[in-house]
Amino acid sequence: MIISRTPLRISFGGGGTDLRPFYEVTPGAVVGSTINKYIYITVNQPIDETIRVSYWKTEVVNSIDQIEHSIVRKALEFMNLTNSIDVVSISDVPPGTGLGSSGSFTVGLLNALYAYKSVFASKELLAKGACTLEIDLLGAPIGKQDQYLAAYGGLQYIQFNSDETVFVEPIVCSDKV
Repeated sequence: MIISRTPLRISFGGGGTDLRPFYEVTPGAVVGSTINKYIYITVNQPIDETIRVSYWKTEVVNSIDQIEHSIVRKALEFMNLTNSIDVVSISDVPPGTGLGSSGSFTVGLLNALYAYKSVFASKELLAKGACTLEIDLLGAPIGKQDQYLAAYGGLQYIQFNSDETVFVEPIVCSDKV
């Protein structure tokens, strides 16, 4: 069984500058931090030939194209995992709280799926992959800060550039600050 724990985030400034229409014109920048609230994803080989996805509801299907949860369906396609698998998610907070839960979910899911395939995934690979999955493949009208903060963790300055590169720089300060 693979278990992934991915932090949620708060932003201090720069929200909206991580959207493609903004950073295509001028670089965007966000200062944000992850917090001690998490999304947990487990991935396991099931005992039968079904695909089981459990979040606020449970889906049991025979093929990935039958999965209703769009991020899970697209992530399994993205990772070329078309056989039986169990994916379970649990969160410390409900969705829609403004803490970047979908980005954390996607980063955590990709992290668990890479581990399931015995592949090491760097922070950059997870962040880029989650952005590709949510923004490009699913067409979500969102920015990149959630995925990058979830993948890198901690207190970060993140710059979004017109050539699609992203620079992540940790902000080092004392525990007291």
